[in-house]
Amino acid sequence: MRNILFGLLLALQFLTRIPVPVVCPWTPVTRRWAVRAYPLVGLLIGSVLALVAIAMQNVPTPLTALALLSLWVALSGGLHLDGVMDIADALGSNQPLARRWEIMKDPQIGSFGILALLFLLAWKGVLLWALLTYQAPLWWLLVIPALGRWGGVALLVLTPCAQQKGLAWSWQQSLSGQDVAFALLPLAVIALLTPLVVLIWLMAIVFVVLMRWFILRLFNGINGDMVGATIEGGELWLLILLWSWWQFVTVSPLGI
Repeated sequence: MRNILFGLLLALQFLTRIPVPVVCPWTPVTRRWAVRAYPLVGLLIGSVLALVAIAMQNVPTPLTALALLSLWVALSGGLHLDGVMDIADALGSNQPLARRWEIMKDPQIGSFGILALLFLLAWKGVLLWALLTYQAPLWWLLVIPALGRWGGVALLVLTPCAQQKGLAWSWQQSLSGQDVAFALLPLAVIALLTPLVVLIWLMAIVFVVLMRWFILRLFNGINGDMVGATIEGGELWLLILLWSWWQFVTVSPLGI
């Protein structure tokens, strides 16, 4: 039980800006439980967002969407956005593989990274606005951060690292496919509320498969930045899918 608690605290320290004034042991067991807790941290982030959305029901929808997006970024400290920008700079350079890796390691952000950041946040903000306008049940705010982080776990466990060093490789040594399944358990209760959660999970799998193929083709393996980019990209992917569902499939958005 102690290792489980330390794992949860490690996940909070790695994935959020929530103060956790505890020194957690860095062992294979605590790392394994930390990764299993990634979606649970996503549910925590989503719960905060949902509470804020409820509290701002009488506020104009664009302001609510902007507030949710700002809080979403603040809770994670923009950690995963850095990965998106690094990958965008590397790919935008149109350089050979070795040079792309050098660009990813460069702490300076280039124009392609800034553009990727702006478009990512713009799309997430507009999609939040659209889903709030549809008055979609707020369980989607719980599911998207959780499944985004589950996608990061799946990529980390199932994709080889490009180099046998770094944080991602260190984590990977303690993990197996069993941890991917364990990480999904926190979403099981929400799946009982609506079968649509299962469909969203299947679409998250599709995204991870595509992301894995994309990374192996262009980088020959992953690093920590790519796990973060998968989380951000997965959240955007799921927001687009949910918007598509309420826009084109659901006759009455309040009926689900």
